[in-house]
Amino acid sequence: MMLSDVMEDYLKVIYQLQQETDDRIKTSEIADELDVTSPTVTSMLEKLEERGLIDREKYRGVTLTDEGETVALEIVRHHRLLEAYLTEHLDYDWSEVHAEADRLEHHISEDFEARVADALDQPEVDPHGSPIPSADLEPPERPDGKSVVEFTEGDVVVVEEVADHDPDILSYLSDHGVEPGVELDILEVAPFGMITARASGRDDPVSLPEDVARHVRVTQPAELEQ
Repeated sequence: MMLSDVMEDYLKVIYQLQQETDDRIKTSEIADELDVTSPTVTSMLEKLEERGLIDREKYRGVTLTDEGETVALEIVRHHRLLEAYLTEHLDYDWSEVHAEADRLEHHISEDFEARVADALDQPEVDPHGSPIPSADLEPPERPDGKSVVEFTEGDVVVVEEVADHDPDILSYLSDHGVEPGVELDILEVAPFGMITARASGRDDPVSLPEDVARHVRVTQPAELEQ
């Protein structure tokens, strides 16, 4: 099935939004994610529905069909493998790779994908901690982590995943040692949402405004041992 890059982008976004909720995905959510108008989204959803890639219910939103999910998983796999390759082999900073992978993900062959995966020793996660779908395109398990905003003063957590959409936020977090696998001591949670934490191995604490903290998913060490 030949699909345009834009169609694949829509399927990828719907897939990613579905990972955060068990509800159908609303037109407005897709519009916000892609920074387009709702009428533009509606027009594209009609095309995707005609091709059997989404299930759409008026006023209730959309979900991916099995075929739509398979397409989305392939694009997500391409994207996250490319992010890992650019970081590990081409010295890209993790704040730079999202946009580069967005440009390349639609245009690599299955052979290239396989060679990248082999060069990386079949990685399970990308540089931001997001799970990479397997070569057989089975959906990966949802990460167990919660947003760091759900924890409180005195908690000790481990960074599991960081959303990769905003390079400025990624640069800020990296500068303060907030990366997947790093332990964070939550020192203070202010009433207006500011979280102060200290990354393991760092002397200075880092301030995480709520809009930044929501990009960071964490789990408690006890949960990791289970």
